[in-house]
Amino acid sequence: MKRWDEKPYYSLNYYLKQTFRKKVYRVALDAGMTCPNRDGTLGTGGCIFCSAGGSGDFAGDRRESITQQIEHGIQGLTKFHADGYIAYFQAYTNTYAPVSYLRRVYEEAVSHPLVEAVSIATRPDCLSDETVSLLAEFNQRKPVWVELGLQTMHERTAEYIRRGYPLACFEDAVSRLRDHGLDVIVHTILGLPGESREDMIQTIHYLNQKDIQGVKLQLLHILEGTDLADDYRSGVFRAMTQEEYVDTVADCVANLSDTIVIHRLTGDGPKDILIAPLWSTRKMQVLNQIHHKLKEQDIWQGKALETDLCLQNV
Repeated sequence: MKRWDEKPYYSLNYYLKQTFRKKVYRVALDAGMTCPNRDGTLGTGGCIFCSAGGSGDFAGDRRESITQQIEHGIQGLTKFHADGYIAYFQAYTNTYAPVSYLRRVYEEAVSHPLVEAVSIATRPDCLSDETVSLLAEFNQRKPVWVELGLQTMHERTAEYIRRGYPLACFEDAVSRLRDHGLDVIVHTILGLPGESREDMIQTIHYLNQKDIQGVKLQLLHILEGTDLADDYRSGVFRAMTQEEYVDTVADCVANLSDTIVIHRLTGDGPKDILIAPLWSTRKMQVLNQIHHKLKEQDIWQGKALETDLCLQNV
């Protein structure tokens, strides 16, 4: 059994300490972009779960420059006594703009003296070869991570949530990013309508076979003003209970390759528009329960894979 800083999984905190040898925190940015699922290219409503903020509800103010947003973000984190920061382009699709514009906003982030790395949230279908080359260029100066919103490997679910691209597009994007030496972090959502726990574990097994470096496990939040909220109120599906979520996360950890960094075990939904599950607002309680579950059940990252390998060798 591996131990990562006294935790039974490869946490982002451990990775950052080992990589940068200092305390590093993330500053969320809004570079003023939109999304092909919103501007009419693919659709106008975004993914079925996406709020008006485009997953950037906690990002900076797009009316400010990237440098100003970084400075204000740092000011908001002074109590954590960080020694460096990750510039996180969070809101909407952060490669969905002309390369000339991308170069300008990325340059501001990379040039900031306290920024140790840049993380860019985007879609696999918004990564032209020219854009990937640009990311690789900046990666020569400071680490650049690309965060891809896969959510699920299952095409039937992807169609329901209006993801807007097939699995083959994701695979092609990962391949091209890795060919250019860029680290890939994949977003998954647990509790999507129609998916069983086995379906969610299948997505984890799928990711184990891909050349990715990190994963975010995200609880499905039902937010006011989304089409998902309409389906929830109509009884099309129900939200996960806290116990179900904790059990599912534990299963995901057990089935995830121990070489993949876990960037997130759960997440926050904006309290002012969160409909369900309301228990998710108690984030520390949820994390504590997950950690207790892992300890109580003696679960560590990759345990199920080790068990399967042992059975195969019997």
